[in-house]
Amino acid sequence: MAGLFDKQAKEYLKYRPTYPASWFSELASLTANHQLAWDVGAGNGQASVSIAEHYDRVIATDISKQQLELARKHPKVTYVLTPPVMTDEELTSIVGEGGSVDLVTVATAVHWFDLETFYSQVKRVLRKPGGVIAVWSYVSSSISSAVDEMYRDFIESALPYANLKRPYTLEGYRTLPFPFEPVLESGKGGEGNPVETEMEKDVTLDEYLGLFKSSAAVTTAREKGVELLNESVLRRFRDAWGDENKTYTCKYRLHALAGRCPY
Repeated sequence: MAGLFDKQAKEYLKYRPTYPASWFSELASLTANHQLAWDVGAGNGQASVSIAEHYDRVIATDISKQQLELARKHPKVTYVLTPPVMTDEELTSIVGEGGSVDLVTVATAVHWFDLETFYSQVKRVLRKPGGVIAVWSYVSSSISSAVDEMYRDFIESALPYANLKRPYTLEGYRTLPFPFEPVLESGKGGEGNPVETEMEKDVTLDEYLGLFKSSAAVTTAREKGVELLNESVLRRFRDAWGDENKTYTCKYRLHALAGRCPY
């Protein structure tokens, strides 16, 4: 999977929306200590630097060298290139002994993971009591009825090239296995019950299409000789958008799970 994200590393950095600062404040309020956070699948460090506002140290790991080379620098964040699946010994050398991590985060990436292995390692490294794991992703942007209809058509055409074991993101993480006790308000954030919030980003048409250009599905399709964003599709997007110079507020739905190790 690393190769897919290597190829669109610059597009990820340029076009992906920013997660709300309030979300990181909420996560920080859930952990008893704020010494160490482990951001997994950190990519260009978008979440890592926000987490660093609340924790003394952040270890940000990813399997993509190109993504990490573009990551935002921060004095509290250490970026580490890792293999797709780490042994317990490799993980210990990076984040320390078991029970040393206050917060584990995965921003728009856990659906790519070997969940059984990852969750087992999370349970080992989280501080007990008081450690928290949080995973989240965003889906289904909303701009206008015409553009949203094109968005749905594009997603349908891209699904065969998405390389997903199952479409957890499109399902809003409702079906994502998550063997942790929920910690968010009103018992939300547990398996089958993600909390939902909204992100907004003002975008031009080029910026909106850039989000799609950064997707793994577009890269995979192109390697197979299929251009998902061909001229016909782009023309339909332009027609739906109207004035190409117009900026719209794009709304994304963010779905999140957060929990502690069961006792």
